[in-house]
Amino acid sequence: MTTDPAIGLRDVAMECVGLVAAQFGRDLDWSLTSLGELDAVCAELLSEGPLDGQRLDLWWKLVGAYTGEVLVRVYGGQWTTHEQAPSAFVVVVNGTTAFPFGVAERVLSGEPFKSLASFGRALPAIIERSARPD
Repeated sequence: MTTDPAIGLRDVAMECVGLVAAQFGRDLDWSLTSLGELDAVCAELLSEGPLDGQRLDLWWKLVGAYTGEVLVRVYGGQWTTHEQAPSAFVVVVNGTTAFPFGVAERVLSGEPFKSLASFGRALPAIIERSARPD
């Protein structure tokens, strides 16, 4: 039996909402603004040192799924798999591929100047630039 990966990813995103509310007292409402809230949660997670092992895997999955689901809802995108990595989930918006799990990995690794919120806000400019003729 095959299932729609978007349903599973939505479920994981919902788990993120619940865990963030329970552990951090922050409400995630599926808006671009909520990605800033999630950035703050990631900063709190990293304040005690780098994440590793199962904890990193869990938060990477939660943060990536929530970030991608925000892009789906805000910009009318859709979940799909990447053609070069069939097990990697991406969001496609107006023909542009976004990598929410890649950004989640970079944020959770503590990469300077990486932000889920700026990733979400920058997507329309990236789409516009990719639509321009060369």
